[in-house]
Formats: sequence, C-alpha cells, structure tokens
Amino acid sequence: MITLTLPYPPSANRYWRHGTIKGRAAIFLSKEAKDYKAVVATLAKVAGIRQPHAGRTALTIRLYPNRPQDWAKRARKDPYTWDDTVQCIDLGNCEKVLSDALNGVAWVDDKKHRRILLERMEPDERGARVEVEIEFLAAAPSLLDGVAA
Repeated sequence: MITLTLPYPPSANRYWRHGTIKGRAAIFLSKEAKDYKAVVATLAKVAGIRQPHAGRTALTIRLYPNRPQDWAKRARKDPYTWDDTVQCIDLGNCEKVLSDALNGVAWVDDKKHRRILLERMEPDERGARVEVEIEFLAAAPSLLDGVAA
C-alpha cells in the first residue's frame, strides 16, 4: 500500500472543457487539469511509484476542505456539523478527477478499481488537500484454477 498527500483537486467543471474540434463536439482537459496532473505525477514519483500498476486496486480517498478563518466560531455555534457549511467539491467529482490524474501514473486504467472508499474530512490546520491510499490487490484466483481439462 502507498499513501499520497496531494493538492486539493480542481472541480470537474474546471477540469474538463467542452468545445468543438474540426466541427465536432469534444471534451478535453483544461490547462488547470494539465497542471494538476503534472503535480500529481511528480508527487507520486517522489512517493515511490515508478510505473503504473496493471492489476486491481482499492482506494481510500480522504478529502480535506480548506478551513475557513471563522472555523472556531462555526464550531462553537454548531459543534457537530459546523464543517457542513465549508465549501467543498463533490466527493464523486473528487474521485473522478483523481482517477484521471493518476491514470498512467499509479495504475494503468481506473477500470481496475475494485473498491473505493470516499470520505469528506473535517478541515484541519494542515490545509486543503486530498489523501489517497492505494492498495495494490493480487489477482483473484480463477474458478477454473486447479481443474483438470
């Protein structure tokens, strides 16, 4: 297993752009997306990822929104759910942006994800970020393993 601490991802609305190329509708990466992918790839390499994993993966994604300056006031007013008022991207969009950014870096293709746990965390003093635990799973044995032909 490997854990990556990555910058807070851009929203999916800013990650992909819609337009036309040679008269056809197209979806392409924004400059912000390309920049984010480059930073993510660099941090993955620093963490020890040398080549994309071709097998199955399991992910745990913890999204930490930015803690606002008035967080203590909000926490006093509503100690149990104060962080629901903090601006944060949608968890599903977070996963999609991360899966795209790590495709070809940590894994060959995100279709090999077998389990994904997404959590929105309470903002803390370490700032906005996303922490990703990647577990590289062994291939499941085939039902036909050990069966004589």
